[in-house]
This record gives sequence, structure tokens and C-alpha cells, in this order.
Amino acid sequence: MDINKYDSTADTLKHIKRVNELLINSSVELLRRAQVHDQSKLESPEKEAFDVQTPKLKNLTYGSKEYQESLDNLKVALDHHYDTNSHHPQYYPEGINGMDLFDVMEMLADWKASTERHEDGDILKSLEINKERFGIDPQLSQILLTTVVRYYIK
Repeated sequence: MDINKYDSTADTLKHIKRVNELLINSSVELLRRAQVHDQSKLESPEKEAFDVQTPKLKNLTYGSKEYQESLDNLKVALDHHYDTNSHHPQYYPEGINGMDLFDVMEMLADWKASTERHEDGDILKSLEINKERFGIDPQLSQILLTTVVRYYIK
């Protein structure tokens, strides 16, 4: 093949099509997760515990001593929840380092939605607390922050 006569159009279109396929597959995975997110909270042993504790959590500040005490009251339910849902760092022995990108995306959406359930919820504050709580490295922490600022704060 004469390099001077090469037209990259066909190779570029093939590449574009392949990226398109991969992004569509990724979108399908995110849609699947959206459909099944936290379904375990609607079943025993989670439902009974969340029926009691969820109204109490609304008025507690995330990360506070009182909040932690409420989580302690949810231990059985949370242990089941974390064992069932891969978007929680507690699902993996390695924590966040065991997660894939889809887990991280669902986790971040979950954190944002959770802050909206609290009177004084603040996703930026939650990111700071969770950075320490889960040992999130600086690069991932910055990616999460950038995503929140670009897409979740209006």
C-alpha cells in the first residue's frame, strides 16, 4: 500500500462504530443497574429495619455520631444490603479498589440521592467524609468531585 494514497476514512469510521457499540453496551449496563438499584431494601431483612430507621436518618447529619449510631441499629440489614449490592465499597474485600467503573458510577449516584434524603444533605461534604471513610485516592476523589460539579449540582 502506498502511504501517500492512504485514506483514513474507512478506518476512522470503523473505529467510531466500535466506540459507539462499546458506549451503547455501557449504557445498557447502566440502565440495567437503574432498574435493579437497591431492590433488596424491599425484602427481608432490610425492609423491616429501614421502615424503622429511615425516618430517623432524615434528621441526622451524615457522618455524625448520631448517624453512626443509627447505622449500628441497621447492622443486620446493612450487612445483607452490602453483601447483595456491588455499588457499595463494603461489598468487596478490597473496598473501592475492588469496584469497577459501573459500580463507582452507581455508588456516586447513590451518594447524591442519599444526600437529598437528609435535611442538611450536602454531596460535597459527603464526598469529603467518604474520601476518608473509604480511603479513596486523590485521583479518584478528584474524578468524583468533577463529576458531581458538572452533572449533579445545578
